[in-house]
Amino acid sequence: MTPAFRLIAATGIHRGDREYQQDQVTLLSHPRFHGCVLGVVADGMGGRSGGRKASDQVMLTARQLFERYSPETDDAAALLKHLVQEAHIVIRLTALSAEQEPHSTVAAFIINPQGECHWVHAGDSRIYHFDGPRLVFRTSDHSYVQALVDRGEITEAEASNHPRSNVLVGCLGADAEPPATAHHIRRLRPGDALLACTDGLWHYFTPAELATAVHSLGPRDASELLIEKARSRARGGGDNLSLIVVKIETLADPQG
Repeated sequence: MTPAFRLIAATGIHRGDREYQQDQVTLLSHPRFHGCVLGVVADGMGGRSGGRKASDQVMLTARQLFERYSPETDDAAALLKHLVQEAHIVIRLTALSAEQEPHSTVAAFIINPQGECHWVHAGDSRIYHFDGPRLVFRTSDHSYVQALVDRGEITEAEASNHPRSNVLVGCLGADAEPPATAHHIRRLRPGDALLACTDGLWHYFTPAELATAVHSLGPRDASELLIEKARSRARGGGDNLSLIVVKIETLADPQG
């Protein structure tokens, strides 16, 4: 970002109505490059401890790779793809040494100091890009129902209530190589916002509702509101949920 802009951000996580927490979320500022951040959400699956081990591994891999990353010389898209591949390998090795079958989704983004943004995802954790109250783009889930939507067999609204809405066709830790779908934003600008979240959150909202909450509130208040509303709409049957909200805003003119 140029000196005229700044990033404001918040994270949120809730166990929902599950007995244990398998989601993980992190938002890291680079230790050497001001204005460079990494955000990651991961939804672990596979028994009481298996899913948590998987999402923990995603976070550990992300931190290790980001510590060595230089926005001046390194390729952010390549780092994110490496994150998916490396975490997948370690999760698979964990499965060989344990009775659980650990799996995880991932949705991760890097914002470089001048506002360039890269993201990657695998599974049904999502990233949304908003311009004010308008949805610009979102990830497309690696799921059975998303394939039905893409083929025109069901609508987006029908997908939310489909009995197989939780069936993934790609994630980390599965037998097949994970998908690593990438997206690039040349430059984020004031008024832009990113929302990364697991399906325990987005399942209960339309894109317009998410855009309105993120646009009208600060990141912390938006995170708290979305968690509260998701919990209410889950009616006692909610999944783990986690989210990151990042907004780009113009700094006030000190001469004004």
